[in-house]
Order: sequence, then C-alpha cells, then structure tokens
Amino acid sequence: EVRIVESGGGVVQAGGSLRLSCQASGFNFDDYAIGWFRRAPGKEREGVACILAYDSTFYYGPSMKGRVTISRDNAKRMVYLQMNNLTPEDTAVYYCAAERALTNPQSIRNPIWWGDWGQGTQVTVSS
Repeated sequence: EVRIVESGGGVVQAGGSLRLSCQASGFNFDDYAIGWFRRAPGKEREGVACILAYDSTFYYGPSMKGRVTISRDNAKRMVYLQMNNLTPEDTAVYYCAAERALTNPQSIRNPIWWGDWGQGTQVTVSS
C-alpha cells in the first residue's frame, strides 16, 4: 500500500523559514518522482518543486523559485522542501505526491500526472 505522509507545516512569521518532510512507503522509492504542490484558499493546486525519477533532476515552479530547495534521501525514503523568506502569499496546504517512472520536466506544471498524494500539511505565514 502506497503511503505518503507530510510533516513540518506550521505557523511562521513573514521572512521566516520552514522545512517540510515527505515520508514515503509501500513502493520502490528509487523508481518514483516525488513532487511538492500547494493549494492556497480559492486557488488551483500548483507545483512548487519536484525531483524526477531515476536521475533525480529537480525542477521548481515559478511561484517559489529562488526561495525553496528540494532534496531527496533515498535511503530514508524521504524528500524535503526547505522554504525560506516566506510571505503571507505562501499560506497554503502543501502536498507531497509520487508517480512511478515520471521523467518529464513538465510534470511540475501538471498535478494530474501524479497518482499518489499525501493528506497535506498546513503552512500559515503571518504578516
């Protein structure tokens, strides 16, 4: 059974940082792309960052590019999202997603390409 669990969300002041964690189980982690997406109130789900399958190349969405870093620890089956210089506009539920053998860089722009999702973790940035 595929299981994806996010953690690390919370309330932070503008300008602060958070590190989100994604713990995956139930599938061959090395063969999967892992992505971070977010959904702010009243907005569509958008891609924040992803690491593709096999070669672990990474891509960032436009909304947080330059302020986030994605990293992956295959031995621990973990993916991290370090977020810096947060603003109130970053307030959203952040989701971790996985998809087998996904190697297309456009996957960051297409949430529907991702088949397995966690429940999300709330990030609230106060002004």
